[in-house]
Amino acid sequence: MSEQDKPAQDKLIRSEEEWRKRLTPEQYRVAREAGTERPFSGDHEVSPTPGTYHCIACDAKLFDNDTKFDAGCGWPSFDRPYADAAVEEHFDTSHGMRRVEVRCRRCESHLGHVFPDGPTETGQRYCINSVSLRFKPIRA
Repeated sequence: MSEQDKPAQDKLIRSEEEWRKRLTPEQYRVAREAGTERPFSGDHEVSPTPGTYHCIACDAKLFDNDTKFDAGCGWPSFDRPYADAAVEEHFDTSHGMRRVEVRCRRCESHLGHVFPDGPTETGQRYCINSVSLRFKPIRA
C-alpha cells in the first residue's frame, strides 16, 4: 500500500531529524514549524488541469483541483478538503489573531488556515501554503 493510499487516521510519525532529511528547508519551516510562505510566491493560480493536491510531507490527498479558487490573497485557496478526514483544524491564537489552523490529519504538518469568508456554498476559504502541497495531475 502506497503512503497516499493509507487511511488518514493512520498517523505517520517521524523524528524531526527524519522530517529535515525529507523536506527542503522552506518546506520544513512551513510544514513542521507552522511557518508561512510569502504571498504570491508559490502556485496560487487556478488551473483547469484535473488533479489533486497532496501533503508535501506524507503524500496524503488533501484537496481536489476542482475546489480551488482565486481568492486574491496570494496563497492557494480551496472551499473544502478532499475528504472530511483529510485535514484537522485547531484553534490558533498566534500573532495576536484568532484563527483556525489547518493541518494534515495523517502527519500533522501545518498547511495554513481556514476562514469563514469563502465565495461558494461552503462559505469556507482554506488558505493553504503552496510549499505544503504537491499537485498530481490526473492522467486520462
